[in-house]
Amino acid sequence: MAVVGVTAAYPVISHLKNAASAGKSRDIEQKSAAGSGIPLTKPTTKPPAAISSKPPTARPTKKPVPSTTAKAPKPKQTATSAGPAQPVVGEGNAGPAVAGSCSGVVIKPGQDAQSVINARPAGSTFCFAAGLHRISQTIRPKADMTIASASRAVLSGSVPLTGWSKTGTHWVTRGALPAAYGKSGQCEDDTANICSLREQVFVDGTHLTRVASLAAVKSGTFYADYAADAIYLGSNPAGHTVEMSKTPTAIESNAPGVTVRGLTIEHFASPAQAGALVSGPGWTVTANEVRWNKSVGLMLVKANKARIDRNLVHHNGQLGLGQYNSLKANLTRNVITYNNTDGFWIADWESGGIKSTRSSGTVSGNVIRANKGIGMWADVADDGRVISSNKIANNAADGIRFEISRNGVIEHNTITGNGFGTGRGSGTSLWDGGGINVNTSSNVQVRNNTVTGNVNGVSIQSRNRGDGPWGHYLLRNVRVTGNTIGMTGGTQSTGMVQNSGAEVPAGQLTFSGNRYLLDKASAQRFARFGAKLNATGWQRAGLDTAGSFLTS
Repeated sequence: MAVVGVTAAYPVISHLKNAASAGKSRDIEQKSAAGSGIPLTKPTTKPPAAISSKPPTARPTKKPVPSTTAKAPKPKQTATSAGPAQPVVGEGNAGPAVAGSCSGVVIKPGQDAQSVINARPAGSTFCFAAGLHRISQTIRPKADMTIASASRAVLSGSVPLTGWSKTGTHWVTRGALPAAYGKSGQCEDDTANICSLREQVFVDGTHLTRVASLAAVKSGTFYADYAADAIYLGSNPAGHTVEMSKTPTAIESNAPGVTVRGLTIEHFASPAQAGALVSGPGWTVTANEVRWNKSVGLMLVKANKARIDRNLVHHNGQLGLGQYNSLKANLTRNVITYNNTDGFWIADWESGGIKSTRSSGTVSGNVIRANKGIGMWADVADDGRVISSNKIANNAADGIRFEISRNGVIEHNTITGNGFGTGRGSGTSLWDGGGINVNTSSNVQVRNNTVTGNVNGVSIQSRNRGDGPWGHYLLRNVRVTGNTIGMTGGTQSTGMVQNSGAEVPAGQLTFSGNRYLLDKASAQRFARFGAKLNATGWQRAGLDTAGSFLTS
């Protein structure tokens, strides 16, 4: 039975084969997410049938007394709509296939790329020829240079591993490892805690799984013993190409106005939270494939007004794309898939699709799919972020998380099948998140999104998060309007949760004009600060009195 509300809204209180073969990487990326360990199954619904009824009579509710000590932070800037919606890119319409031509100084395989670049002035264009270019030192372009390829050139940070001998049931080579170094990052397996160790090993382009001891080595895995400077495999490497990632970063510079186009960048051994390709200010990074790197595939650092467009970013060890301290950067029409291959913490650390901190700009028209972590995460003092017109599907944690940030717009996104990952910190409650999760943030518009088949619908969280650059982090002025929110199976719900002491004054959260797709009208698919509610109870609490509730 459907309940259709018609009265005005009432504001209330309320969180890949190796470098020489780009083809195999793309083949792998097209496999089902079942092979990536991310469940794709999501609740199915029949077309909903709406049955009109009179809206429920709102019962008087006791409004909480407004806080006398916590003040809402003053907005620094106001995010607005991204303007005309950026069309979502097709997966065949991104990466080197759409890079176009290149006319400039040719760099051939085997040449020292940085020496060639050093010999030319700012503004020069360099065209990497087809083939495998092993990069042993980071390429640092000058201002306004173009680093490109029209021939699908592959830049690899790996070195070949040779000199194998058999020892017991394993094969070993020595002399390739660096000295032992400290660990960073947080791992899904916080006992073995090896996710942040930087070396990856590939056999004929296939990524091996690192294990924590020699005893655990079997086919498809490797173990690195730093004290003995030894790498062990579980299968005979004879007749196969074995490579180990070694160079930390492919391209990085703080020179402005650089263009990077048409390259495949793989096998770079960046530390946790660092990138294989690092954009600077005013850069244009377009039509590249960034894959199978140790930590972050593509990173923006102090990259104001950078434009990141139509890249394929997949199978990176920690995160697809990161943005730090970069204002007004636009991330458009990228395909960001299957990242976090190396076991960083799925639920609550920097892993998955995109993460941004202390930044602003637009994330629009992207495919963000099947990442082992959060799809799109704005966290820690993002200000004026617009997340619009993206397809965000089958990520292991939240589809979108907007956390301890402000002045955000989340609009016109299609968000499906997110949040079904398992492991420490994963769960099904609103505390664990949902399709969209707004956590202790202010001045946020969540509007006109389609949010269906996720672990939960929209989760609004008021937590005790301490202080930031604008004062105390607070949940204030959040508007959830005009969305389609489907909740038809399991424990799916929409609503708000609150830590003790993290009060939200009356009128700071509004649900208005949303359309809910439910399995049945009596299902308790809503929650308000611990109280489970059905559709009628949700409206009686003053939430979405002008919304609609449809059952399948």
